Amino acid sequence: MRALALAGAATLVASSAWAQASAPAGDAPTRDVRAWLLRIHEAASHRNFQGTFVVSGGGAVSSARIAHFCEGPNQFERSEALDGQARHVYRHNEVVTTLWPANKTAMIEQRDSLAQFPALLQAGGDRIAEFYDVRPQGAERVAGRDADVLLVKPRDTFRYGYRLWADQASGLLLRADVIGERNEVLESSAFSDVTINVKSHPESVLQPMKKLDGYRVVRPVLTPTRLEAEGWTMRDAVPGFRQVSCVKRPMAGANRPEKAAGEQQALQSIFSDGLTYVSVFIEPFDPQRHTRPMQAAVGPTQTLMQQQGDWWVTILGDVPPATLRLFAKGLERSRK
Repeated sequence: MRALALAGAATLVASSAWAQASAPAGDAPTRDVRAWLLRIHEAASHRNFQGTFVVSGGGAVSSARIAHFCEGPNQFERSEALDGQARHVYRHNEVVTTLWPANKTAMIEQRDSLAQFPALLQAGGDRIAEFYDVRPQGAERVAGRDADVLLVKPRDTFRYGYRLWADQASGLLLRADVIGERNEVLESSAFSDVTINVKSHPESVLQPMKKLDGYRVVRPVLTPTRLEAEGWTMRDAVPGFRQVSCVKRPMAGANRPEKAAGEQQALQSIFSDGLTYVSVFIEPFDPQRHTRPMQAAVGPTQTLMQQQGDWWVTILGDVPPATLRLFAKGLERSRK
């Protein structure tokens, strides 16, 4: 579940430049907003907690039981999907193991903190005041706990807004809503119950990561690269978005543990404005698989797929449809 990252632990480093940025008149002082958001990140990375997390949006509801433990610099997480196919996810720092008991498959990946939300303070956070208006909105209760509310409104039409609820006592993010262009809630992610400052139990994470007897173990190979090195460029940058990651991955995904010799790879480039991400996937065009261009939406997540010369481009992110079209328009092949 994508939104589980809202409550996930992350070690996020603040940009000092953002603390010194000047906020437009009428906004909460930038330094105060930075401190507010830093408190959320500190709670996520330094507090022990467990609870049930529910995500609703696009006509669907899903939930998971999650737990997070911190011991010094080490982070431990586990989550169990409570709906649909059984899935267990365990994380020790950057190593993530996902288990699907039904087909006895285990995927082991190296992930960085780019999967976490908000991405602010690690990708473009020093310019967030240029693109978002951040205002305190009083206090409410979530999962039986008093929470401070923060409204994050976009200054343009290229991004969605957010409403965030943080626990007053600990700073832990208890709820996050994605707000659409007509002020509607596109997705809501929240704890239905949560216990903070639970006893640390890292073995409940480490043991399942080690006990993989009987599982087919898959280790996707991701190769860091640059968009330009692969013959592509973003000719016209989308306002506020910066490239924060670019990798090559086997097109077969998680179907086999090793990249076969000569196997074609897909290119994935990730862009962020400090609060959300847009992923651009590029792969060779295959008329049997890529039958027609399309644009679709599920909750806040928009997807755009189209042919570009000899290539098939897929762009997705929690942004308005026009933003994806800007990415597609700006993407250009720089060499044959």
